[in-house]
Amino acid sequence: MSVDSSPEARLELPPQSSLSTAAARNLAHTTKSAPQMEEISSRWLLRMLPWVEAQGGAYRVNRRLSYTVGDGTIEFVQEGSDVRVIPRELGELALLRGFDEVDVLTALADRCVQRDFRAGETLVERGTAADQIHLIAHGRVNQTSVGTYGDEVALDVLADGDRFGEEALLDEDARWGQTVTAETSGTLLTLSRSDFTSVVSGAPGLRTHLDAFSARSRRGQNHRGEAEIAMSAGHVGEQHLPGAFVDYELKPREYELSVAQTILRIHTRVADLYNGPMNQTKEQLRLTIEALRERQEHELINNREFGLLHNADFKQRLQTHSGPPTPDDLDELLCRRRGSKFFLAHPRTIAAIGREFNARGVYPDHVDLGGQQVPAWRGVPILPCNKIPVTREKTSSILVMRTGEANQGVVGLHQTGLPDEYEPGLSVRFMGIDEKAITSYLVSTYYSAAILVPDAVGVLENVQIARWQG
Repeated sequence: MSVDSSPEARLELPPQSSLSTAAARNLAHTTKSAPQMEEISSRWLLRMLPWVEAQGGAYRVNRRLSYTVGDGTIEFVQEGSDVRVIPRELGELALLRGFDEVDVLTALADRCVQRDFRAGETLVERGTAADQIHLIAHGRVNQTSVGTYGDEVALDVLADGDRFGEEALLDEDARWGQTVTAETSGTLLTLSRSDFTSVVSGAPGLRTHLDAFSARSRRGQNHRGEAEIAMSAGHVGEQHLPGAFVDYELKPREYELSVAQTILRIHTRVADLYNGPMNQTKEQLRLTIEALRERQEHELINNREFGLLHNADFKQRLQTHSGPPTPDDLDELLCRRRGSKFFLAHPRTIAAIGREFNARGVYPDHVDLGGQQVPAWRGVPILPCNKIPVTREKTSSILVMRTGEANQGVVGLHQTGLPDEYEPGLSVRFMGIDEKAITSYLVSTYYSAAILVPDAVGVLENVQIARWQG
């Protein structure tokens, strides 16, 4: 049997009996999706915060008068292996808060002695005389004491910027009530009572300030440091009842609305000719608003003026006991406040929580949140937020918060009824068409967040998220 192998025979094709798909596509609309955007996240914080109207562009948080001042962390400067405390940072100590004579603060800073410590070293021993304040420049230390039954109990974990022994500067009979042991190597600065007294003796302004501090300390306070409300209870007969009033802060904090803005530009030719089947202006605006909302959530977490990470009270900042997030660490966060509504953590941190819990044979439960099953601990949802920073050392933070004005929690702030409002608190204003036939729209959203009382937000800091169980 012979086969024709000529080029003409090999190129011969069967006759076409129907329209080809390539030609048909010229007359047919393709099935297409709306424009997609990888940046869009779940934005749980924006969904969970109750939003409050801030008329006039500001929101004032009135609080009961409190005497607990000077609870911030202390910052240092490093020159090679030498570490010095910034003189003005000594004003973060309660007894020096509000004192601003720089030369005196500098004299105190110059008296601080650097001490490097190694992991496992005992820095102070419970029951011994306390005559120094210790400022932690770098490292982590554990505070322990003896419990009721003679066993060792953990009190707290301190890290960079913390201090202990402040009461030793004024109390000659002070003794250490806890043992402090270094968990890691690090550096601290110590200021002795004798050096402190020497500086005070030559600074009349500091003596006057310390006298005023002692007078404030003698005033009645509750366990939260607020001015005491005098009252009598459990009495019988015609007992003379004390008079009382609730004192307020004279200078309450005001939160001004912040803004995120951008200018959306669309060529009129695109808007006129390419609007089918999807409206180009509408899709461009949708994606722009998504990006603005992402930035809004980032600012609510990270902004130095009103962001939750930077504005959480220093007494509500905790350190993990061993590095990775354990059930004990989350319990410690929960016990510091009432009515916690949700945890907020980076997705990688949530994965680390799951690993640590599973390694201990503990499995977080799940709760229904708007029809979606989310992990929870003690019934409190653990929600993802990729705006929480992860450091190069693979550490991050976990937030927990109570929300709402009625609960004295965290509230989001916005203002509705804006000119050309497109969504609540977001406006889209037509700016005109330029000589290049480009239409411009100003897209703006105004927002902020307020922490009504300090214990509304807690932060677990320096959470190790890169440790894997072997």
